[in-house]
Amino acid sequence: MPRQTTHVAQLNIGLLNYPHDDPRTAGFTDNVAKVNAIAERSKGFVWRCVDEEAALKAEGIALFDGHPCALCTMSVWETANDLEGFVHRTAHGAFMKRRAEWFRPLEQKTYVVWPVPAGHVPTFGEGLARLDRLKANGSTLAAYDFNYLRAAAHRGAK
Repeated sequence: MPRQTTHVAQLNIGLLNYPHDDPRTAGFTDNVAKVNAIAERSKGFVWRCVDEEAALKAEGIALFDGHPCALCTMSVWETANDLEGFVHRTAHGAFMKRRAEWFRPLEQKTYVVWPVPAGHVPTFGEGLARLDRLKANGSTLAAYDFNYLRAAAHRGAK
């Protein structure tokens, strides 16, 4: 079987409604390790950043101008369908449905998916550049969201 030459990376950013240690965020923060463990066992999982704060600091990046409630994740998956399966068809999906309890609604895109060469570990700078590209140009093969994937699948089914 030929070796897969591309994977997909994802970056997700957000602002909690309250600080990380506030009891009102406990339903989210107390389950981060559980959801990360599910990701790591999920079909197609390749890599995830395990210390976002240190990685951002090393790159000199301050999300949302250094807002103390800013959070982010970044991971790599074999395929976009594997990523979407984790996001929407595992326990992660139940947390997504409750995100308004913990996260501020933002008037901008908060996640992006993009292709990477197999074996590549993306940086937050790279992910944020792809997110900016998605915001500026809409979904393309270089930076997209799940709606783009669904539309492409629908077009392919015709």
